[in-house]
Formats: sequence, C-alpha cells, structure tokens
Amino acid sequence: MHHSFKTSLALLSLTALLAAGCQPTGSADAEPDTAASTSAVSDSTETGEQGAESHSHENESDHDHDHDAHSTSEESQKIYDGFFEDSQVEDRPLSDWAGDWQSVYPLLQNGTLDEVFADKALHSDDMTAEEYKAYYTEGYRTDVERVVIEGDRVTFFKKGEELAGDYTYDGYEILTYEAGNRGVRFVFELTGGAEGLPQFIQFSDHGISPTDASHYHLYWGDDREALLEEVVNWPTYYPSDMDGHDIAHEMMAH
Repeated sequence: MHHSFKTSLALLSLTALLAAGCQPTGSADAEPDTAASTSAVSDSTETGEQGAESHSHENESDHDHDHDAHSTSEESQKIYDGFFEDSQVEDRPLSDWAGDWQSVYPLLQNGTLDEVFADKALHSDDMTAEEYKAYYTEGYRTDVERVVIEGDRVTFFKKGEELAGDYTYDGYEILTYEAGNRGVRFVFELTGGAEGLPQFIQFSDHGISPTDASHYHLYWGDDREALLEEVVNWPTYYPSDMDGHDIAHEMMAH
C-alpha cells in the first residue's frame, strides 16, 4: 500500500502474486510472492557467495519487463531467467540506470497495456487478461511517475513535486526464490539531499553485471533489509522518450 510521497519514498508496500512487468510464477519476468531465502548482504569487497537481491523472486524472473541488453544466447537467457553462478555477478555503477525514466503504471491505468495482458492470456492456461491486469496493477502501482538519474543524483517526481539526492553504491544482494531461480538487487544509499528521500534505493533489471538498462524495477525505503522482502510491488520504469505503444510491444516481445 502506498502512502504520501514522503511515506512512499520511505517504504513501498507490495502485496500480490509474482511481479508485474514480470509474469506470474513460471514466467521469466515476474516478481514471486516470497523469497525462499536471502543470502548475506554483499559488498564489493566481499568474496565467494555474495548476497544480492535477485529480482527473480519465484516469479520476479517472470516479469514481462524487457531485459536490459538481453542477449539471445543460451547463457544470457539463463541469466535473464535467474540461473547463474555467484562468480558471474559483478558490481554495477549508478550510470547503468542513468537517464530520464517514466513509470509504466499510468499506461496500465489508461488501457495502453491492455494488449499486453491479452497477449499473455493467449499464451497461458492459468490466467485471463483481466487477471493479468489485476496482477500487474499491484506490481506497477506507484505515485512516483518519473525518475531522472544523472551522475550520483537521483530525482523523484510525484504530482508536481521534485525531490533530489545523491546516492552511493552499497553493494548488491542475491536472492533465491521458492521457484529455484535467483535475482540480484543493486543497492545505493543516500548521502545527501532533500528531506523525505528514501535512505536506500534498489535496482533490479535481470542484469547481473555492468550494462546499460533498458528498463528496471525500483524499490525504495529506509530499511535496507526490509526492501529485500518486497516481492509484490515493483514500480517499473522505461525511458521517458518511449511512447506507450512501443513499450507495450517491448513487453510482448518478451
């Protein structure tokens, strides 16, 4: 459940099946209901199995989100689906998510994404288009309609308000989900900025090493560990210069 901007930036509430932009359990782009286990927090100095949140909770990997620079190779597909070795995970700079990003939630609300849900239903024996839309409504829900990232500065836009702050890398977390797949969340901590900003932001885009993101799921709040348990609500962002039609077709391509 979302609160006011200040509150929503302090803690996201998520309650639903798997993840939105991601499909329900079994899909390679959805947020699962719960994570089976969470590895220890991983810093860039940690060796061996490093803890990092994998945006592939049971279904997080089901999200329909287009995968950043998702290769067609078998190995890349395995990583996208949430199957990889700890040794393959690398630290990533905030510049991987640099740019001007729009929330896809308004596109869901105005019906632009209805064709995506209809397409999903055609390929599913378990859910109707209406059920998919309800599922993604929980996943995409947010009152932060735009995010701009430039250098170390992250600016949140909500109903005419702008809150900007500087964030520094705080390692990554690898999460293992009940479905057996995994995902990585890359964590950044606030170092200064406007009052009301979240202490932590966490990115999940199916990537596990440096690459420019094509879209991403963003989590924010003041409790680093609590955010790792969030698997129902995953506000999703695409480039602001993409129109709704293009975004819908990007989603269907996956």
